[in-house]
Amino acid sequence: MLALKQEELFKEIEFLPIDIKTKLIDKLLSSITKIDVNIDNIWIDKVAKRKESIEQGKVNLVDGKEVFTKIAKRLNS
Repeated sequence: MLALKQEELFKEIEFLPIDIKTKLIDKLLSSITKIDVNIDNIWIDKVAKRKESIEQGKVNLVDGKEVFTKIAKRLNS
């Protein structure tokens, strides 16, 4: 009986919009992993500092494709 309900749930999930799926993932992860607010705050601070550095032109952004192309060349040489 439980297996049938699981399968129904999994089938329903397939049709959910991406924003609902991401909220569901967040809920599932938070239900199995204790949230550490201190770590979250450290990451928020780090992101804010990086954003500020970008906006002030202190760092140069590199296109992701360019990065992966360089990595692939290094690995293949």
